[in-house]
Amino acid sequence: MNNQDKGGGKTREAGEEDKQMKDKNNKLEKESSEKEPSREARRENRRGHWRSGWALTERLAINVSGMRYETQLRTLAQFPDSLLGDPQRRLRYFDPMRNELFLDRSRVCFDAILYFYQSGGRLRRPTNVPLDIFMEELHFYELGEEIIDRFKEDEGFPKEEERPLPNNELKRRLWMLFEYPESSSAARIIAIISVMVIVVSILIFCLETLPEFRNEKDPAHSTVDPFFIVESICICWFSFELIVRFTCCPSKMHFFKDVMNTIDFFAIIPYFVTIGTELAKDKDTQPSMSLALIRVIRLVRVFRIFKLSRHSKGLQILGQTLKASLRELALLIFFLFIGVILFSSAVYFAEVDRPDTAFTSIPEAFWWAVVSMTTVGYGDMYPETVGGKLVGSMCAIAGVLTISLPVPVIVSNFSYFYHREMECEDNTEYHHISTSLWEKDREDENEEDDEGFCPGQVDHNQSGIKFYLQEPLVTQV
Repeated sequence: MNNQDKGGGKTREAGEEDKQMKDKNNKLEKESSEKEPSREARRENRRGHWRSGWALTERLAINVSGMRYETQLRTLAQFPDSLLGDPQRRLRYFDPMRNELFLDRSRVCFDAILYFYQSGGRLRRPTNVPLDIFMEELHFYELGEEIIDRFKEDEGFPKEEERPLPNNELKRRLWMLFEYPESSSAARIIAIISVMVIVVSILIFCLETLPEFRNEKDPAHSTVDPFFIVESICICWFSFELIVRFTCCPSKMHFFKDVMNTIDFFAIIPYFVTIGTELAKDKDTQPSMSLALIRVIRLVRVFRIFKLSRHSKGLQILGQTLKASLRELALLIFFLFIGVILFSSAVYFAEVDRPDTAFTSIPEAFWWAVVSMTTVGYGDMYPETVGGKLVGSMCAIAGVLTISLPVPVIVSNFSYFYHREMECEDNTEYHHISTSLWEKDREDENEEDDEGFCPGQVDHNQSGIKFYLQEPLVTQV
């Protein structure tokens, strides 16, 4: 009996020990399950690390026409809206066999593109790359309109202002005819007629100053004078053109702000002022005074030559060059001013003791100093003493050096604007070959696969199909 009680006690003790062991094991398993994340949790954890920048220190290999580049992903991530900065957009050019991006583009241009990312937004065009080619690369890499506009501003492009068209259909057609010569054949014909009228008007302005014609028509125009008739026809065309453009312009404020319209206005004003002066001239007024007034007013007609700049690319390039070289021109004038003051003063004191000298004062010597520094040398004034000749020699040498300093910059600006205009005139359409390695018409290209496959690829359960993870975009170095 005692033995049975002892055996039953041992059995209960063993059962209690087993129960304690099971509870302990269950507790350990529960703790381990809480510490060890699930497969989905691990996957989300990896994605969280990727999105939070864990992999931004990894490198990305970019093959540009055979030239291999490597850069950090955080360098490209500075501009997420660009082609290389957006992982989804650059995925089209990923080569899974070589584990790199392949771009069949210009290697010289890509040096500047990569430097743009590395420098945080500084864009510089290589000197040996034409502007149109570099602009095409900028649009391909999708750097954004703001970056492209800033690059155009650095390159000297004028700011492109929006040029609205009139709402009325008739006004729109007339505005296109007179304002945009390249819009149609009729607009080109009108532009040619306008140029011919300007040339005829300038020829009349020059020919009527010949002595044989000037003596016959002094002091005023005659209604039967052929020059007056031709001049009236030209003025009628200029007035008609100006009135039509003013009537059809979409914005009267912008019309008056345009320099070309101001030139057009001053080109026709002298004619009407002259006619009004002749009609209202008092009989008691001296003819010389009336003739002097007419001559001053008619001198403004010479501004008609600037009307050609509306139709001449060369004059527009010259205007852009002078506008871009204002600082250099001001520097040139400043250097000449200093030289004129110095050398005119020196030659005056060198020649003042000589009888019958032409250098009677320092202001009188200004003309000699300007002529000598610009190496013209009319010969109307020249030094005769040894000191004066020495000053004249130094003046000529200093003038050559002074002019030669800023002139190359002006010539360089002209060459830049000229070649840029020639590049912009190339209207030939070129279509760059597509370098995308994936078909663009796949609907799932921009969708993120839960299993991490590249867009357009099938599941790895299908036999004979290889798959590649999206993460191998990054080369492990």
